[in-house]
Amino acid sequence: MIFEKAKQTIKKFNLLQKGDKIIVGVSGGPDSVVLLYLLHKLSRQFRMFLYIAHLDHGLRKDASKDRKFVEALGKKLGLPVIIHKVNLKAAIKKGSVEQCARQARFDFLFSAAKKVKAKKIALGHNLDDQAETVLMRILRGAGLYGLSAILPKRKIGGFEIIRPLIEVRRREIEAFLKKKKISACLDLSNQKDIYLRNKIRNRLFPLLEKEYNRKIKEILANLAQSSSLDYDYLNQAAERSMRRSGSRILLKDFLKLHPAMQRLVLRLNIARLKGDTRRISFTHILEIEDLVLLRPENSIVDLPKGISVIKKRGALAFFCR
Repeated sequence: MIFEKAKQTIKKFNLLQKGDKIIVGVSGGPDSVVLLYLLHKLSRQFRMFLYIAHLDHGLRKDASKDRKFVEALGKKLGLPVIIHKVNLKAAIKKGSVEQCARQARFDFLFSAAKKVKAKKIALGHNLDDQAETVLMRILRGAGLYGLSAILPKRKIGGFEIIRPLIEVRRREIEAFLKKKKISACLDLSNQKDIYLRNKIRNRLFPLLEKEYNRKIKEILANLAQSSSLDYDYLNQAAERSMRRSGSRILLKDFLKLHPAMQRLVLRLNIARLKGDTRRISFTHILEIEDLVLLRPENSIVDLPKGISVIKKRGALAFFCR
């Protein structure tokens, strides 16, 4: 049963503690509905307080149906529902639909968590989502952090993002809903090959499973878990190095580090300013390395998100321009 598998994930990664106050992101789709039923079932055992959060991106004409479905689900389970609507059409001009929708979603979830003083946000990503993300990042080019993909537990901006279904297959979720006769909303856009993720899901994975390895999704999910452990170990070592060096990177100390540690230290300094390194590519890291090794004093590298790096007096300084 998928609940038993999810409970093993919860125990393995220490996702829940007694007395937790949790925002549950519920789109109305199969994954988020099963996640909600799982946490609701465990709420008495863990004495948890659950709040349903639903965001209408304003991109689909039938979005009101999803909102009404989620509101009815909250009423059925006796849980409070926080609803918010945004219009992404103006923001999309400055970025992709996926990026804008993701940012709006997290902004809303963080806002909802602050409102009810919750420290955790639960999301319904599953093993198939994990495999798709890993393969997508391989195709785009990714390092160890990128291969870590969707972490079971991650801290962002003072909140803990947890994903209890990350080791559950999508087909198991669909089978559970069918067996229990639980309805969910379906996003028909997922069936259209208009985004890279959809192409990977609908076309590439069926080919890989048929012609190469029928367990390719499990293999990629295992790769993500292994990479995340390796990255976490290196990341902790890089953070210790940063605590010793302070806000500036002394080049004489920096050049003594292993290249893998050097790159992590660079990324951590960028994240310290902006909270993450989402738009920082491998090319940007190579440019900073060129700044360190080959460029003269007072040279500057400009990065995305308004960040710059200057080489000055034997050190690197990161600042917002």
